[in-house]
Amino acid sequence: MNLTALRLDSNPISAPQRRFNGGNNRIERFLLPYPLAPKSFRKVLECSAKAVASSSSPLGVSEQIGDGLGRIGSLSQVSGVLGCQWGDEGKGKLVDILAANFDIVARCQGGANAGHTIYNDKGKKFALHLVPSGILNEETLCVIGNGVVVHLPGLFKEIDGLESNGVSCKGRILVSDRAHLLFDFHQVVDGLRESELAKSFIGTTKRGIGPCYSSKMIRNGIRVSDLRHMDTFPQKLDLLLSDAASRFKGFNYGPDMLREEVEQYKRFAERLEPFIADTVHVINESISQKKKILVEGGQATMLDIDFGTYPFVTSSSPSAGGICTGLGIAPRVLGDLIGVVKAYTSRVGSGPFPTEILGKGGDLLRLVGKEFGTTTGRPRRCGWLDLVALKFCCQINGFSSLNLTKLDVLSDLPEIQFGVSYKLIDGTPIKAFPSDLRVLEQLKASNFIKYSFGICCLTIYNTMLSWCRNSQILLIVLYLMHVQVDYEVLPGWQSDISSIRNYADLPQAARRYVERIEELVGIPIHYIGVGPGRDALIFK
Repeated sequence: MNLTALRLDSNPISAPQRRFNGGNNRIERFLLPYPLAPKSFRKVLECSAKAVASSSSPLGVSEQIGDGLGRIGSLSQVSGVLGCQWGDEGKGKLVDILAANFDIVARCQGGANAGHTIYNDKGKKFALHLVPSGILNEETLCVIGNGVVVHLPGLFKEIDGLESNGVSCKGRILVSDRAHLLFDFHQVVDGLRESELAKSFIGTTKRGIGPCYSSKMIRNGIRVSDLRHMDTFPQKLDLLLSDAASRFKGFNYGPDMLREEVEQYKRFAERLEPFIADTVHVINESISQKKKILVEGGQATMLDIDFGTYPFVTSSSPSAGGICTGLGIAPRVLGDLIGVVKAYTSRVGSGPFPTEILGKGGDLLRLVGKEFGTTTGRPRRCGWLDLVALKFCCQINGFSSLNLTKLDVLSDLPEIQFGVSYKLIDGTPIKAFPSDLRVLEQLKASNFIKYSFGICCLTIYNTMLSWCRNSQILLIVLYLMHVQVDYEVLPGWQSDISSIRNYADLPQAARRYVERIEELVGIPIHYIGVGPGRDALIFK
């Protein structure tokens, strides 16, 4: 599909500018002239790039493969794969590839709100939500840690689906006895809570994750180990259900519901028993035995309950700190952490998105990138890569390297933008990713205003400007333009890269884009995704 329209919909709206490179492949840009705020215009720069760690000579294909295997083999005993954006970066694929070199793959937080899509060596697609992505590797033990919230019906459905497709799960999945159980009623409450928030809804997956973590934090939750004590299980469940009924008028609870739930969980307890383990002991014993452990993060840092765009976040800690608390391991044993980042940005649900592409451009990127949620099927909002957010994530997590995914999705673009800084209307830079939701919303509103005016022809928006000058609307517009994103622009490569497996064989413009990201972030990109398949990965 041709993505040329992306260039039209998201360009800065500015006064006529000079052409770059003699006018090749450029379109004149226009911006509604704000005489009171000349510094609010978004700058467009043509950039050169310096590689952080580029090879002095091209690698042959066999040499490239050998280098990739060597890189994977050199990863630390305890390594992790974490998301750098708002989730959906493609973490599952990298975990699946790395898992062959690890003894254990472990989930440490989140629940079935995670959606990791992976493919086996025959190209068959698997969508995982609770089971770690290492399950396709026969020698890998998969651990669901204490920090995960577990919906048993969903877990059993996943296991059944894997088994029916020839993937053995017997003896290969362990569920922490300390993990909290997520019940169907948590999902009902999640929906009721969203309805209650009305226009201020969070945009959750409605999988009950937040309500389950709420139960955990107010200390009336039920853990996996409680399934071993069915004599007290009914009383604990009754307390939990009664609490929900007292809080939400739309939640109907009675004796029949309790009886049915108890009977169902008696059956679940029997089936789950072979999977239950003290995973804190298992993980730490494995570390002492020098076994290799790969931690698979769910969601991503920009959805972290502490560091994300609160309150439009998840209810757990998908950043590096969540590994220790979600598995019960000491910080000193953590080694290499790989951050996974798309070549552009997407987010699902509500919340700030400073580099969002509005209108047709965002729609086209969504279609080409197949940006629809693995868990919910919801269309994802799409935009340019946000380097401010990426640097913030790298700072928090201390990544040793990055995996840049979906580079192939940008192949049709004549030019590619990426946000490099935020600043105030007077030109004062915002030095770090802001915690203030109002500032973030202003960035979003500023983007919307630019788009809205951009779709109007010059005659129309001059008329609008004349009208604005005689009303309070101009003041509102200028307020919302108080904060803005500065972008850099690089030329696209406009060729298919999906079959390339050697970094040196990528078009120069594609390599330039990769190396510019490395230069700005200061962390090497070791893995580059150029397609959904297992083999569609370039080692750099």
